[in-house]
Amino acid sequence: MKKGLRTTMFLTAMAVTACGCGGTGQARNSEKSSQDSSFAENASVVYMTTEISPDVLVKIYETLGVEAQGRVAVKISTGESEKSNQLRPEFIKKLVDKVDGTIVECNTAYAGSRNTTESHWKEIDKRGYRDIAVVDIMDEEGEFKIPVRDTTYMKYNIVGSHLSNYDFMINLAHFKGHQMAGFGGVLKNQSIGVASANGKAYIHSNGLTESVSNLWENIFPENQDKFVECMATAAAAVADYLKNKIVYIAVMNNISIDCDCNGNPAPPELKDMGILASLDPVALDQACIDLVYKHKNVEGDDATSLIKRIEQQHGIHILEHAEKIGLGSRKYKVKLID
Repeated sequence: MKKGLRTTMFLTAMAVTACGCGGTGQARNSEKSSQDSSFAENASVVYMTTEISPDVLVKIYETLGVEAQGRVAVKISTGESEKSNQLRPEFIKKLVDKVDGTIVECNTAYAGSRNTTESHWKEIDKRGYRDIAVVDIMDEEGEFKIPVRDTTYMKYNIVGSHLSNYDFMINLAHFKGHQMAGFGGVLKNQSIGVASANGKAYIHSNGLTESVSNLWENIFPENQDKFVECMATAAAAVADYLKNKIVYIAVMNNISIDCDCNGNPAPPELKDMGILASLDPVALDQACIDLVYKHKNVEGDDATSLIKRIEQQHGIHILEHAEKIGLGSRKYKVKLID
């Protein structure tokens, strides 16, 4: 990113509101948007750098001031193909080494390159993740259920059985759009990403099925808000299971309107923005969203398509519900570490 944009982005981030932008780009909740999140007394801290490099990724982790201890899981997306925009091994290696971490993933619920353990391992090796660290497909040997705070649609969360092997998690998300969720950040990485294949079906179907075999006949467009609420519920369940021993990092690069689960995503129309990190996943995703909504569009650097995708899927609702169930706060203040 050009150095001259740093000050503009910093001032933008410090002035953003916890808005939950709606169809017109205005706040859905006027009572929330009227208060500047930067000066809220109980605002969570979100650290930001406009530099994107392996060294700076380590730096922003260290800035959080929480040391990863015990058996450390580094949750990423391994991506559907080499054309996808997942975080590459060479980018994350220094951080994984720093925390002596294990890269963790789970199988997908849709037909693709990673819906079975055998095919998933092939893709992981093709992309070189086992060349830099130990990798664990957490549902390779099964799954188990963990409690949820909100039982409106889900009675539990279904996660990969190997989650029990870890004491601490670095939720390392690539921020981008998403075909079904509107956008994918740390909340999605911790909900859909940590769920087993059957757990993904349970979340996507709003608790109607626990089997990938009949997932698609249990997804209904009119239930979109229920699905988004289930993602928030699942993310909170993982936080509770790990006793909040999680740090959250979001990398805003290669920002397509499509997820890394898309093997042939739309080209990014929005230029790289930086790396953000927090101990509050809701604040972190909100800060990323606000950077998108407050972005000053120019030719070749335009947030319009991504905002449209987010609003089509009511993606902002995950922030509303995650805050409602106590996972974090949409009020935040940004501290630039450049």
